[in-house]
Amino acid sequence: MPRQNRVTPLGDLIAVPERGLVYGNRGCLHDDEGRIRRRWATQRWIACRLEFRGRHRGQLMQPGKFTELFFLDEATAFAAGHRPCALCRREDYRRFAAMFGAPGADAIDVRLHEERVAGPWEGEPADGAFVLDEGEPWLALDGELLRWTPGGYADRKPCPSRAQLITPPSLVEVLRAGWDGAVPLLHPSALGRIEA
Repeated sequence: MPRQNRVTPLGDLIAVPERGLVYGNRGCLHDDEGRIRRRWATQRWIACRLEFRGRHRGQLMQPGKFTELFFLDEATAFAAGHRPCALCRREDYRRFAAMFGAPGADAIDVRLHEERVAGPWEGEPADGAFVLDEGEPWLALDGELLRWTPGGYADRKPCPSRAQLITPPSLVEVLRAGWDGAVPLLHPSALGRIEA
């Protein structure tokens, strides 16, 4: 049975079999039985590599440990308000911090937390940002909106010039500046490819 640790662009945790291409956490969100009890335990929301230096935790959602989260791609992690990990994605983190324009992780995390709590926002979508359309998350890409699903992107329609943005404003600006990290920004389905 799937665990409730897959993250939507809205930051919600759902239980689906699809795991995604990006890993992350926001502290310990589960109880000793593995049930989700809160949305976050810290303001430090990070997005990580699926694999790093051969490290592997045998059992997910162990009592008292951080809750392992999975995202379809980095665009989904950004929409939910996560930033690159400073450990497993050190070079990404350094580039991200420079693009973000904050003096360090604490300042980045405080600003992102404020934006997560305040959203959504009205604005011009950037490629890789998410918008809310009829209550559903859609990815903006190349003048189109692609409907997010846990297993990939489906349904396309024209992207408006202004929309209700889900992705926090600071992260929209990072995307607008041409972000490209070590984890996949977009799931292959966004580019018309089927993942094998």
